[in-house]
Amino acid sequence: MLANHFQNGIETAKLVWSRLPNSEDAEEQDGVVSRLSDASNVESLDYEVIENYAYREEQAQRGRLYVGYHVAVKWFFALLIGIGTGSAAVFINLAVENFAGWKFAVTFSIIQSSYFAGFVVYILINLALVFSSVFIVTQFAPAAAGSGIPEIKGYLNGIDTHGILLFRTLIGKIFGSIGSVGGGLALGKEGPLVHTGACIASLLGQGGTTKYHLNSRWLQVFKSDRDRRDLVTCGCAAGVAAAFRAPVGGVLFALEEVTSWWRSQLMWRVFFTSAVVAVVVRSAMGWCKSGKCGHFGSGGFIIWDISGGQDDYSFEELLPMAVIGVIGGLLGALFNQLTLYITYWRRKYLHKMGNRVKIIEICLISLITSSISFGLPLLRKCSPCPESEANSSIECPRPPGMYGNYVNFYCKKENEYNDLATIFFNTQDDAIRNLFSAKTFHEYSAQSLLTFLVMFYTLAVVTFGTAVPAGQFIPGIMIGSTYGRLVGMFVVNFYKKLNIEEGTYALLGAASFLGGSMRMTVSLCVIMVEITNNLKLLPLIMLVLLVSKAVGDAFNEGLYEVQARLRGVPLLESRPKYYMRKMTAKEACRNQKVVSFPRVVKVADIVSILQSSKHNGFPVVDHTKNGEALVIGLILRSHLLVLLQSKVDFQHSPLPHDPKGGSVPIIHNFSDFAKPVSSKGISLDKIHLSQDDLEMYIDLAPFLNPSPYVVPEDMSLAKVYNLFRQLGLRHIFVVPRASRVIGLITRKDLLVEENEDLATVELQSTSFS
Repeated sequence: MLANHFQNGIETAKLVWSRLPNSEDAEEQDGVVSRLSDASNVESLDYEVIENYAYREEQAQRGRLYVGYHVAVKWFFALLIGIGTGSAAVFINLAVENFAGWKFAVTFSIIQSSYFAGFVVYILINLALVFSSVFIVTQFAPAAAGSGIPEIKGYLNGIDTHGILLFRTLIGKIFGSIGSVGGGLALGKEGPLVHTGACIASLLGQGGTTKYHLNSRWLQVFKSDRDRRDLVTCGCAAGVAAAFRAPVGGVLFALEEVTSWWRSQLMWRVFFTSAVVAVVVRSAMGWCKSGKCGHFGSGGFIIWDISGGQDDYSFEELLPMAVIGVIGGLLGALFNQLTLYITYWRRKYLHKMGNRVKIIEICLISLITSSISFGLPLLRKCSPCPESEANSSIECPRPPGMYGNYVNFYCKKENEYNDLATIFFNTQDDAIRNLFSAKTFHEYSAQSLLTFLVMFYTLAVVTFGTAVPAGQFIPGIMIGSTYGRLVGMFVVNFYKKLNIEEGTYALLGAASFLGGSMRMTVSLCVIMVEITNNLKLLPLIMLVLLVSKAVGDAFNEGLYEVQARLRGVPLLESRPKYYMRKMTAKEACRNQKVVSFPRVVKVADIVSILQSSKHNGFPVVDHTKNGEALVIGLILRSHLLVLLQSKVDFQHSPLPHDPKGGSVPIIHNFSDFAKPVSSKGISLDKIHLSQDDLEMYIDLAPFLNPSPYVVPEDMSLAKVYNLFRQLGLRHIFVVPRASRVIGLITRKDLLVEENEDLATVELQSTSFS
């Protein structure tokens, strides 16, 4: 009977495995990676306002009431983003804590009778959780792999990467994070929460998802990439605020790390969104403290209160704290370089073999991680429990399956504990709490901390880049807090008369590694202060962050910049390269062949140029009476495709018409030209044109951007770079230096009061011939 059940199980496993796609079936899932590998195939976003006639007519019809309604809707969406991201964070943390808590409770109950049986059950549970994560990612949402922060940073930088903000990506990110983190991998859920918040914001901005019939016409208010960018920025800040319960840190993270364009109005909405997230998370935590959330109520949310630790510091401690910053910079830079090499090799050789290889890879890593976390503490001798201080809430040893310090694991006596199991055979949040804990002198030996540092550092490097949602905040905190506590042990032994806490040095080590790897300073400093609830440590955190960032910058770029370049995301960094100072705008575009349209163009010519050219923007040229060519604007490929698909603007005459005169009304609204978010838009192959259609003409004047940004040909490329990035541009014209000036605008001309006669101070645009 048992043999029959075993045989049926094998047959079922074979059937499931046979249905997994091989390398040929994985072509669609790998489409995101293949597209990202070639930066030339990545399309930019239109953050610039296209001030064509349709836009101007739409703006003229809107009054102050509509402007107020538009602003109110933005604030309402900020509220919804905060509630949605906070709820998603609570759900992920609740699921992870309960899966992990149930896993350790079952394992601890089994090892009371048999350690081998507990080892097998522990591995199988982790393997099942990890398999569920990689299966969701490879079969349902390939864009959900990784942290998602490099892709979101690219989106806010102006890069349209298809698939990163879809509904299935959101679902894959949420449930994939639960499986990968709950399965005990050396990954975190905080990075994926940033991507989750961005997906929620994007979906709200487009009114839901039409593919899964979860959309509402009443929410489809924002049509432009500019408005959607603001919503995604709110979502990123909400993700960090929800991950660390750090609302101010979330705002600063969005400002410092992911956004390339900022303004004061956006800061207010981002701050409001983060505040809403803090309220949602705080309310959920208060409700779960009553024991209604299972293990979540005991494990708590992501916050490590060390307010009862070291109150002050002396001048002698600044040197070892600076050493912690140096170590963080070196290990962080090494981490970035190792992950770059391994991820490059993995994408070039391993992942090209298909989804089966991705599944086998992460399952093998799960087996190795589970074996190390369970097996290494078995090799460590147990230590006797220290004498507990009066009024101490720390219990030694802790009850099996519960949370706290001093884990009794493979110990012969009841009053002994295994220090390596306290950090290895534990959830990541509880391991960090134990490393940060105060009043726990001599809890860990240097040998155990060094063993954990080497093994976990290696596992984090190998696991990063696999086909599961993966964040690096929590692994970075665990790595940094380990060597920080090692330095703290040395300082305690060296300065015997000072009131020094090893947990304080663990906190500084965590900040130093994150600073050395991610190269964040202000936002990371505030996040560390918020999650530890200790403002007195602010100067020390600032010190180690400055040192670690300076050391790391001497070797390579930050983690997100390295991963973005590896994925082929062409980011425009905050400052131009040095060689750009010696180049001009004309030299930068000397190898380009400018493809332009006349004002009235034949439909067949449009189709021919779109088929033969990959450009997304085309100058429109009109010939004057003197025969000179005058650039009258810029037309986008996406706008041309809309005109070709609708066919309502086709005309038989090759002569232009005057839209201002009212002879031909503007049929299109400005929203008709908006491309759906996370969509490729209209494809030329799907537009059917008859022979009669190809012989007709289109007057492009009403649909082009009549005021594109223009720079003279001898402007330095560094200056063009700054202009392009700071304004969030997609195209910029390089023209010969103008022969005459028709006006000069100063600050006084821009400070026009509403009650003044606008006719006397009208700002006229400069024209170039």
